[in-house]
Amino acid sequence: MSIRAVVLDQIKLVARQQEKALPTLTDTLPLLDSGLDSLCIAVLVANLEEELGVDPFNSSSTIPRTVGEFIGMYENAAA
Repeated sequence: MSIRAVVLDQIKLVARQQEKALPTLTDTLPLLDSGLDSLCIAVLVANLEEELGVDPFNSSSTIPRTVGEFIGMYENAAA
């Protein structure tokens, strides 16, 4: 499974667990408009670190603004 697919699956899983409605997930969708709050993002990052074995925030000071940038951080960290 690709990094992109794992990240998108985890976003959907966290949204379901936290009972959040998600819009259509596109690369240009701002994270602030994704329907996920700060707790959801924290859970998402923890889940992704466990599943993928990487934490892109550990070595980067960049804050992703869009879903595409968020996915890209994980793709770059896993490469």
